[in-house]
Amino acid sequence: MEFTFSEEQEMFRAMFRDFSEKELAPKAEDLDHEERPPMEALRKAAQQGFLGATLPEEYFGAELDYVSYALLIETLAQDCMSTAVTLATHVSLVAMSILEHGSDAQKEEFLPLLAAGEMLGAFALTEPEAGSDAQAVQTRVTADGEDVLLNGVKTWVANGEIAGLYLVFARGEAGLEAYLVPRDAPGLTVGHREPTLGLRSVTFNTLYLEDCRVPQANRLGGDGWAMAAAAQDRMAVALAAAGLGVSERSIAEAARYATERIQFRVPIARKQAIQSYIADVTAQVEALRYLVYHAAWLVDQAQLRPFDASVVKAFGARVARHVTNKMLQVFGGYGFMEDYPMARKYRDARALGLIGGPTELHDYRIARRVFADLDFEIRP
Repeated sequence: MEFTFSEEQEMFRAMFRDFSEKELAPKAEDLDHEERPPMEALRKAAQQGFLGATLPEEYFGAELDYVSYALLIETLAQDCMSTAVTLATHVSLVAMSILEHGSDAQKEEFLPLLAAGEMLGAFALTEPEAGSDAQAVQTRVTADGEDVLLNGVKTWVANGEIAGLYLVFARGEAGLEAYLVPRDAPGLTVGHREPTLGLRSVTFNTLYLEDCRVPQANRLGGDGWAMAAAAQDRMAVALAAAGLGVSERSIAEAARYATERIQFRVPIARKQAIQSYIADVTAQVEALRYLVYHAAWLVDQAQLRPFDASVVKAFGARVARHVTNKMLQVFGGYGFMEDYPMARKYRDARALGLIGGPTELHDYRIARRVFADLDFEIRP
C-alpha cells in the first residue's frame, strides 16, 4: 500500500499553497466580516483551473485525481474555509454530477462554462420539510410540451446568490429527477440569503420555483436518489478535507502564539497543559489526514461507499470542532476576539457538523452498517 504522494501531486500541492497564501490569506478576514463571497479569488481560481479541477481536459478541466483535489480543498481551507466550501459545492456536487450523468450535449454546453468560472454551480436538494430526510422532497416537475415546469421551494442552497446554474431535484413520474436550471430560467427566483454564524462568505439562499420552465433536455439521466447520494458522498470527502485544513492551520497558529505569549515569566508553550492540548489535537489531525486521503483514493477507484463517506465526514466534523475549540483556548481571551483569526476558524469549523448532513445522520449510517452485519435493522 502506497502512502506517499507522486511528484505531480507534490507539485500541485505547492501550487495550491502559493495560490492560497497570495489570494486568500490576506483577504479572508475582510470577506468574513463583510459577509462577502470570494468572487475575485474564484475568478483567479478559474484561471488556475481549480473550478474545473476534476473535469477532463476536453471540457477545459484540470483533470485532477480526487486525492489531488482533496489537497486543493484542504489547502484552501487552511486560509479560508468559505472559499473551500464554495469551490467544493461547485465541483463535487454540480460539475461532477453533470460529468457522470449528463448527456454529451449537456456536458458540452455546461462543463466548459463551469470550468472557466463563467457560471458557478449550486446544488438544490434541501427543502423546508426535507433536510436530513431527503425522501420528503415536495418540489414537483410536470411535463409541458418540450419543456417541464418545476414548482417548489429549496432552502439552504449553497452558492445560491452567486450561481449561474442550479442542479434542482424534484419529484416526477420517474421518482426523483434532477434538472439543470440556468439562473435566467423563467419562474426561478433567488430569495433570502441566510445570515450564518460561520462560513459567512458562503451564500446560502432560498430558491422559489413557480412554474419554472426549462427544456426537458435539461434533465440529467439516471435515478435522482442515486445521483444525489453519490454527489453527497463525494462532498462528504471534500468537507472532511476542509476540516483537515482548518484544523492544521489552527494548530500551527496556536503553537506559534504559545511560544510568544508570556505568562508567569515564561512562554505558555512551556506549560504542560498547553503541551497536552497541542499533542491531543495533533494526534487527531494525523488520524483524520489518513482517513481523508484514503476516502479520496476510494473515489478515484470508484469504491467509495456511503459508510466510508459517513465515517470521514463525521470524524472530520468532530475533529475540526474539537481542534478549533482547544486552540481557541490556547489563545485565551484573544481567541475570542474577532480581531484574531481563531474566532473565524472556530465558527467555520462548527458548520461542518451541519452542512453535508448533520453528524447525527452520518452516525446513523455508520451504526446501520454495523448492525446490518448482525442482521439487525435500525431506522433513523
